Amino acid sequence: MDSTSMAILLLFLAFIYLFLTMGSRGKGRLPPGPKPLPLLGNLLQLRSQDMLSSLTKLSKEYGSVYTVYLGPRRVVVLSGYQAVKEALVDQGDEFSGRGSYPVFFNFTKGNGIAFSNGDRWKALRRFSMQILRNFGMGKRSIEERILEEGRFLLAELQKTEGKPFDPTFVLSRTVSNIICSVIFGSRFDYDDERLLTIIRLINDNFQIMSSPWGELYNIFPSLLDWVPGPHRRLFQNYGSMKSLIARSVRDHQATLDPDSPRDFIDCFLTKMAQEQQDPLSHFHMDTLLMTTHNLLFGGTETVSTTLRHTFLVLMKYPKVQARIQEEIDRVVGHSRLPTLEDRPAMPYTDAVIHEVQRFADVIPMNLPHRVIRDTDFRGFLLPKGTDVITLLNTVHYDPSQFLTPKDFNPEHFLDANQSFKKSPAFMPFSAGRRLCLGESLARMELFLFLTAILQNFSLQPLGDPEDIDLTPISSGLGNVPRPFQLCVRAR
Repeated sequence: MDSTSMAILLLFLAFIYLFLTMGSRGKGRLPPGPKPLPLLGNLLQLRSQDMLSSLTKLSKEYGSVYTVYLGPRRVVVLSGYQAVKEALVDQGDEFSGRGSYPVFFNFTKGNGIAFSNGDRWKALRRFSMQILRNFGMGKRSIEERILEEGRFLLAELQKTEGKPFDPTFVLSRTVSNIICSVIFGSRFDYDDERLLTIIRLINDNFQIMSSPWGELYNIFPSLLDWVPGPHRRLFQNYGSMKSLIARSVRDHQATLDPDSPRDFIDCFLTKMAQEQQDPLSHFHMDTLLMTTHNLLFGGTETVSTTLRHTFLVLMKYPKVQARIQEEIDRVVGHSRLPTLEDRPAMPYTDAVIHEVQRFADVIPMNLPHRVIRDTDFRGFLLPKGTDVITLLNTVHYDPSQFLTPKDFNPEHFLDANQSFKKSPAFMPFSAGRRLCLGESLARMELFLFLTAILQNFSLQPLGDPEDIDLTPISSGLGNVPRPFQLCVRAR
C-alpha cells in the first residue's frame, strides 16, 4: 500500500471513529474530561509507563468523576472515597458489571467467575461461594489448614540459617498451597513441579500485567498482538496454566464420586453432570478451567505480594516490628502458634496489617467495572455498557479519610485508646457486588502467616533500614514491590 492510500485509509478510520464517538456521546450526559484525538484518545495526556499517576493527576483537573479515552475505548474514572463508595456500594447493582480488560479477556473470553457478566456471573459466584464455604473458607477448618501450612513455612525459613534469601517463592508457595488444597483437594510439597509451575506462571503474568506492556495491551490489544514484546508471554503462560488445570480435571474425572466430593473441581464436575441436559446451563468444561484459573490467580498473587510489601515495611520501621513482636509475646507467648481468637487482643498487629494493605495498595486501579443499565450518577447519565475505573489508590490516600495518607501510619486504624478501629475507606478487596470472593480467606492468611513468622523470627535487611525503598517497581494491575533479599534471625 502506497503512502497516499495509507493516508486515505487513516483519514477514513478517523472519520468513522469521530462519527461513532459523537454518536455515543449523544446517548448520555457524560462527565467532563480531556478532549480525545481520533484513534489515540487521550494517550497524549497519559503515560503508559505510569498510567496510575496520569489518571490520578487528571482527577485533580477534572474532578472526582471524569471521562477519558484509552485509545478508542471510552472510560469513566472515579476518584476519591466518596465517589467510589457511591458507585460500588450505594449504587452497587448498577455498577456490578465487569468492564473490558484485554489482558484477561483475550484468554477467558468473558468466561470464569472474575470476568463474566450477567446471569453467568451470578450463577458462578453463587455456586463458588457456597462450595468455598463448604470447604471451610471463613471457618475453623480453613484456619487449621493455614496453621498447618504455617508450620511448613516456618521450617523453610529455618533452613535459611540466617543467610540472605529472596522471599518471593517462599511466600508464594505457602499462600498458593491454601487455595490449591481447596481446588485440588490437597497441598503440594514445596518442590512439587506443579506448584512451582503455578507460581512461576502467575508471578510472571502479574509482573507483565503491571508493566507498561500490560497497560499498552489493554489499550491497543489488536495492534499489540502483532508486536513482539514480553506481553506475548502472557498468553503462552495462560496456555500452560490451562493445560495444567485440564490435566488435574481429567484425573478428577477418572476418580470422581459425586456422593463424596473432595474439592472444588469435584463439585463443579458434579454440577456439570447434573445440568448437562440444560441448554441454559452456565456449567461447562471451559467455565471450570477459567474459574479455576481465576481462583488460583487471585488466591496466590495478592496475599503473597502483600506479605512482601509487609516485610519491606517492617524492615524499614524496626520499631513497628518490635512492637508487633511484643504484642505477640504478651498475648500468645511461644508455646503455640497465634490463632484468629488472638486477633481481638492484638489491635496493634491488626492495625499494621490493615495499614500495609492501605499503604501498599496492591491492586491500585481495581479491575474495571461496567454499568449494566443507563445510570444516573452525580448528575451525569452513564449509558449502559460504560466501563468504569475506580481508583482505589485515591480512596486509600484520601486526606478526608486518613490523617497522613502518604505516610505509613498504623494509627490510621487505632482509636484514642489504642483499640483497633475500622475505616469505611479501606477497600483493598474492592467493594460492593464485585467484592473479592476470597476476602475472608486473605484476611485470615495475612494475620496467621505474619504473626507466625514474627513470633519465631526477626526480619533483618541487608543494608540500612533508611535506604529501603517502599515505592513499587511498577504499577499497573498491581503495585509490584522492588526485588529484595533479607535475613531471618531466630528469636
